[in-house]
Amino acid sequence: MLAIVVFGVKAQNLQLHYDLGKGRNYLTSTVEMFRPDKYGSTFFFIDMNYSAGGIKGVSLGYWEIARAIKFWDEPVALHAEYNGGSGLYNAGESIGGYVVRDAWLGGLEYSFDAENFSKGFTIQALYKYIRGKHDASFQLTGVWYLNFLKNKFSFTGYTDFWREDFIFDGDKTRFVIQSEPQLWFNVNKKFAIGGEAEIDYNFLFKGLKCYPTLGAKVTF
Repeated sequence: MLAIVVFGVKAQNLQLHYDLGKGRNYLTSTVEMFRPDKYGSTFFFIDMNYSAGGIKGVSLGYWEIARAIKFWDEPVALHAEYNGGSGLYNAGESIGGYVVRDAWLGGLEYSFDAENFSKGFTIQALYKYIRGKHDASFQLTGVWYLNFLKNKFSFTGYTDFWREDFIFDGDKTRFVIQSEPQLWFNVNKKFAIGGEAEIDYNFLFKGLKCYPTLGAKVTF
């Protein structure tokens, strides 16, 4: 399936990360594509975790796909997005499953790129519907990239801040922050090594958590 995704739609890059930290120590693959056109741009990524939680093989599949739409020259666009996925876990003598709740998002985004595309960022203000949980929520997203030292290094990533209720040990939280800054050393135009830090606040666990990875990236 990964081969079909990568070569069938000419995805921009394929990443493989080794997740570090207590209770992790598993592999995560990411297929990522960004493609601009005269009516906006399309972006998606697909994450898969392998052998997490005692599961052999794919233990989590998650994807996001977003479309920016504009028929004008200004750097403001309409934004539509879908998120969703599912996972498995070891439940003793059986295997349990769970669903990452579907979410639909819509709103506006503003983008800036340097003339030489050495740096850029996008800011999104979005309405968010989370199936079976929130009919009306919101999400603010920032996405950035920075190429420096003659393009030998790239600093990329995103930060999401959204409203979603969780209960941890009887305590209710209302807001979530999730960020994944990445730092890459570009060996050449096709291959890079580096990693990321997944920084979570009230996401899956209460409070602030940080999970580093070591990774490699192939750009097509």
